[in-house]
Amino acid sequence: MRNTKLLAASVLALALAAPAGAAEMVQEIGEPEGQLDIVAWPGYIERGETMADFDWVTSFEEATGCKVNVKTANTSDEMVALMNEGGFDLVTASGDASLRLVAGKRVQPINLSLIPSWETVDERLKNAPWYVVDGVHYGVPYQWGPNVLMYNTEVFPEPPTSWSVVFEEQTLPDGQSNSGRVQAYDGPIHVADAAQYLMFHKPELGIVSPYELNDEQYQAALDLLREQRKLVSRYWHDAFIQMDDFKNEGVVASGSWPFQVNLLQSDGAPIASTIPQEGATGWADTTMLHVDADSPNCAYLWMEHTLASNLQSDLSVWFGANPVVPAACTDGRGMQTAEGCTKNGFDDFERIRFWTTPVSRCESQGECVPYYRWVSDYIGVIGGR
Repeated sequence: MRNTKLLAASVLALALAAPAGAAEMVQEIGEPEGQLDIVAWPGYIERGETMADFDWVTSFEEATGCKVNVKTANTSDEMVALMNEGGFDLVTASGDASLRLVAGKRVQPINLSLIPSWETVDERLKNAPWYVVDGVHYGVPYQWGPNVLMYNTEVFPEPPTSWSVVFEEQTLPDGQSNSGRVQAYDGPIHVADAAQYLMFHKPELGIVSPYELNDEQYQAALDLLREQRKLVSRYWHDAFIQMDDFKNEGVVASGSWPFQVNLLQSDGAPIASTIPQEGATGWADTTMLHVDADSPNCAYLWMEHTLASNLQSDLSVWFGANPVVPAACTDGRGMQTAEGCTKNGFDDFERIRFWTTPVSRCESQGECVPYYRWVSDYIGVIGGR
């Protein structure tokens, strides 16, 4: 289960958040401080320890003298809590964390003139609303991709066509029930996956965005999650534990990330993934600079480093994600190819509903259920209430 202390910290931070102010941004890059502390998703910052071919830290350290220290976080709530506690320079924040960090004044505006490779960034991401507020950029894009349905190919000879295999009790192609054989994400943002499912199957609810729900729509999503609770063997937040569950604990279907799919396939496991007919939520992650960063010079050097075409290419292959620099798909400087980017969904940008923080005043219908309620109610759902 989730670390409730971290959850409480993130909820408190959101409740106390004030409108973002224009903190003074860095005007020039000085002498590197010698150390850089980053909060990141698992698999995002590699130095060749998992696989020797995937290393984009060593060259940076050698070139800048900035030693990179990484603290992995398994949920956006954990990232927000860690950034609230302080002691980190950067975070690779998804859209359901980035706006909370801006509103809570935990991150500072970025001086894009100090990042020469900014001009190479995907135009679709340069002014994305999950990190650009009132025209101010609070980070640099890192990677993006869909939340896929991962499944066991021995149980599903053909890809599942619907997310119903993890939401509704049913007999699977192998003749056995899905009860106790599926997983769901251990994070309040999973409410959006239920809402997206209902957008397709119950259009009469009138859901326009899975992140902008009125009370009726929200309660319908919670009801679906309570039904799912009867099927779920584990709510996952650790990618490596989820992989072990698929290999050793009889789990056959779950929402997941391409990262787990890739590693399981490389290990010879009978695993594949798909985006079913209802579509998918997704994540577009941003490297953000803490307002009180101890190493802003190393941080700016790192943000520039991450936009290198070869790094974006290799990271895209490693994580099964999409580069934020389009040239990384085609210029041959890294491992990725145009075909690989297409497979990862590079052309499906408009089909993905990217994570964002639910707020009380929303564009689609005025009054919506805010994120702090998603947090408390989701704890109740996974606790069986």
